[in-house]
Amino acid sequence: MNQLELGNIVIDVEHKDIKNIHLSVYPPNGKVRISAPFRMDLDTIRVFAISKLQWIKKQQETIKKQARETPREYLTRESHYFLGERYLLKITEFEASPRVILKKKEIELIVRPDTLLEKRKEILEEWYRGELKKLVPPLIEKWEQKIGVRSEEFGIKKMRTKWGTCNQKARRIWLNLELGKKPVECIEYIIVHELVHLLERSHKDKFISLMDEHMPKWRFYRDELNRLPFSHLDWRY
Repeated sequence: MNQLELGNIVIDVEHKDIKNIHLSVYPPNGKVRISAPFRMDLDTIRVFAISKLQWIKKQQETIKKQARETPREYLTRESHYFLGERYLLKITEFEASPRVILKKKEIELIVRPDTLLEKRKEILEEWYRGELKKLVPPLIEKWEQKIGVRSEEFGIKKMRTKWGTCNQKARRIWLNLELGKKPVECIEYIIVHELVHLLERSHKDKFISLMDEHMPKWRFYRDELNRLPFSHLDWRY
């Protein structure tokens, strides 16, 4: 891993077996990273970074202003989000198998007495995973028909730096578990984004043209997703 310094901005540079250069700015502190093809030397990467300097600063400023979730303690009356809506958590201790019940404005987490924080977190995360596994398949099918493409499978997992990812060769889509907290429209945006990657690997003009064709309001949903409160797992996509 190399580093470039542009004034007070430090950029991590990683060479990979890729065709195109990629620039990312990560919350919560606005860390900057460039992934570049092996053939690209540092001087060329520096010129690229300088050309993107104003964009980098704009992204960092946006991240600083964005709301952040405080660390979760999984206690009664703590705020949690599901599909973009805010709910209050209710902890019910009971000698029975743990489960989660979604109510009008409340998420009830039923656990055995003295269940530790990490276990409470694990139970709630598995609930999110289950809800996404019910929600996502019809959305994928809907957008596959509209776009005219087909994926082979999808999965849900915790990811530190991406909302979603696509293995073009295996035609497999992965979605970030954190999407269970976001509005359905934002989940659909990520699904469309990854399905379009089955047609176009890069984020260049062809990709943008396909996004504009199939989801004209995709920029609005992207901005909405990035505007919402995020935890340390979230990435500005």
